[in-house]
Amino acid sequence: MTEEILIIKLGALGDLFQSEGALHDIRLHHPSARITLLTGPAYRKLMERCPWIDVVEIDPRAPRWRLDRMFDLRRRLTAKPYAMVYDLQNVSRTAFYRRWFLPHTPWSGTAPGCSHPHRAPNPKGIPSLERLAGQLKDAGVPVRHTSAPDLSWAADDVREILEEAGVSEPYVVLLPGSSARLPQKRWPGYVELAGRLVARGVKVITVPGPEELDLCRTIPGTMLTAGRWLNFFQLAGVLTGARLAVGNDSGPTHLSAHLGRPTVALFGSHMAARLTGIQRPNVTCLEVQDLKDLGVDLVEKVVLDGLGETAALR
Repeated sequence: MTEEILIIKLGALGDLFQSEGALHDIRLHHPSARITLLTGPAYRKLMERCPWIDVVEIDPRAPRWRLDRMFDLRRRLTAKPYAMVYDLQNVSRTAFYRRWFLPHTPWSGTAPGCSHPHRAPNPKGIPSLERLAGQLKDAGVPVRHTSAPDLSWAADDVREILEEAGVSEPYVVLLPGSSARLPQKRWPGYVELAGRLVARGVKVITVPGPEELDLCRTIPGTMLTAGRWLNFFQLAGVLTGARLAVGNDSGPTHLSAHLGRPTVALFGSHMAARLTGIQRPNVTCLEVQDLKDLGVDLVEKVVLDGLGETAALR
């Protein structure tokens, strides 16, 4: 009988990107298992491409008073005899799932009473990649890739999109968006930064999501839309060819970081960069209390340093 493994990672997008290495290590630990990922509806297509996952199960995160939705999720989760659950979300909702849906299934995480608890005294205070690595070690999973997610499998060939837009390498990608619910995570200096870079002869492109179309139209350079906003895989393809990317604390910026591209990530007080898992050798993080106080001069200098003098002055 095929071993059944369940991994829970509901989101958000940047968190899913950070968990890629952990998914890889779980796959290596269970090479013959059928691995199911429970995630949010928005991430189905992305995670169906992930080479470490066999099945994607959707959790719409309905309110718990919606008993019909809870019973449906319970039915789906109990339909397989899971040998192990790796709860990489570790929130009260998933602890509820352990208690009421799968109370006797071996469980790795922070849920009270679970069989393989993460033993760190304060997991939420640990940088995310270290937290994932510690959890897997406590569950007996050898850690090889958790600290270095690699999202190269997510990148489409976008040469045709770039050619149609008249864009050739090398280019810089600006990622000015973030969740509309968190406007304090958006740096207001992208228009001026893009203007300065374009004036230096640097090719600048923006890749808007559905919430950033109006914003990106105001930014000098080329806006890539291919008739509409690019999907995850096209965005990854564009970032793969970038000389450098600049972005807020958002999913696309984390994607750039975990594709190994030189990345400048801008952080306000909403979240410390060290806790997000974005700090890697290819990433420069600029942190201020209020992003409105982050000067364009500083960001421009860091970008030009990242491009190198020849590219910057071309």
